[in-house]
Amino acid sequence: MIGFTMRPTHRYRSVLALVLCVALLAGSGMLLVPAGTPEANFVEYRMPGPQDAPIAIAAAVDGTIWFTMDHTDAIGRIRAAQLELLPISGPNIEPTGLGVGQDGSAWFTDMAGRAVARVTPSGGVSRFTIDTPIVRLGRLAMAPDGSAWFAEPTRSSITRLKDGEFTRYQVETSSGVPYGVAVSPDGTVWATLQDGNQLLRISPEGAVKNLEMPRPSTLPTDIAAGADESVWFIQFRANRIGRWRNGKFDDFEVAKERVGLSGLAVAPDGAVWFGMLRRSSLGRLRGGELKVFKLPRETARPYTIAIDPAGNVWYADITGYVGMLQARHTRQ
Repeated sequence: MIGFTMRPTHRYRSVLALVLCVALLAGSGMLLVPAGTPEANFVEYRMPGPQDAPIAIAAAVDGTIWFTMDHTDAIGRIRAAQLELLPISGPNIEPTGLGVGQDGSAWFTDMAGRAVARVTPSGGVSRFTIDTPIVRLGRLAMAPDGSAWFAEPTRSSITRLKDGEFTRYQVETSSGVPYGVAVSPDGTVWATLQDGNQLLRISPEGAVKNLEMPRPSTLPTDIAAGADESVWFIQFRANRIGRWRNGKFDDFEVAKERVGLSGLAVAPDGAVWFGMLRRSSLGRLRGGELKVFKLPRETARPYTIAIDPAGNVWYADITGYVGMLQARHTRQ
């Protein structure tokens, strides 16, 4: 484990104090934001390497934030405001799937290793090898029973990993490639089928059902399950956030132009959070109303979202940052 004592963004009451701090802390990895600006609502951590690109992010029950990184042989986490990198003995290639179990272990998709990997809180790494010579993997989610579910496009399946064994739920090739995965509190598994413009539902008993979306050619990507039995998903081409609830679909327009919707998480209060890559912003949909939170940097690209137990909204920024919108500002 490699520890970095980089502290989060600080706020300063005067321009003079800001200039002095920049002079003293240049190169420390801290992003400094002056008080009194909307950007001061954020805390950000800059990655130590110029090629480090945070991809997937997830929150543990103890508040630890885990994240995967492309182009590096480590997985990251933030505990007690400290950024740490844990070696995983191999390079990452598009590690888009990540979830955290009740024991605090992080599970992530490992395409380079043709596996799903597990990292314990102490840093121990184990891998569960997938039985295909070529592996393409999508998102990953943890179920209440401790199993890891992930999208496996190479086998056109939504796959469960439990007690070291893989169980595949096949998707008809005409239904499109699986990508997003979410698990409801009752153990129901949901997935998006991109080219098929469908949702896939796997009941706790293993029954599989396809749900055709009413709006055509939306390219559904990320998906998240709410506590009220609602299921939310991104409609990438339509610039909309969709919802399945009580046996019917509805959706909410985010913008007329392409804003690059990516990443999705549902907060305990029912608010739905997502990234807007082309606006360098976070979006919040609550009660049918949209609010946009501009990130501190114009170059920010928030790719995935997570919400910790305290209500802070975290994002993995592929330009080299992990950031947080503080809970007290999420209720604005």
